[in-house]
Amino acid sequence: MDTQEFIELMKFKFKLNVLQVYIRYKNRVLFDLNKEILFKAATFLSGELNFRFIIATGLDDGKDFKIVYHFSDDKTGLIANLRVFVPKQKPEVESLTPLFTAADWIECEMHELLGIEFLNHPNMRSLLSGENWKEGEYPMRKPKQENTK
Repeated sequence: MDTQEFIELMKFKFKLNVLQVYIRYKNRVLFDLNKEILFKAATFLSGELNFRFIIATGLDDGKDFKIVYHFSDDKTGLIANLRVFVPKQKPEVESLTPLFTAADWIECEMHELLGIEFLNHPNMRSLLSGENWKEGEYPMRKPKQENTK
């Protein structure tokens, strides 16, 4: 399957939950998704299309949190990035740990550094801080910015 076929398949499968699509390179696609379908989209990529979960990255842009989940189709070299936006007032998203053991530590780190809650994570724990900062203090969290539009 080529990049365009993959994009069309994702749009067909997840319809209006695909908010935006960006082709980063000929073999790298970023999908902005409604966070409510993240678990289903990850299940589809791994279970039906045989994509491998690589890693996830979290970012605080001052207004919201952005989490990008990186997947690879190792046979074709196609990279799929699933990005979800998590509001600061209720920073919750479904954990991918039930699907991928490898999501465990990175979700714990994002929780510890940004304060994002990963629902249904089996063992949310501190990996970095020890006793270095107080509960509820998240060192990578920026002050909330107001929407200026």
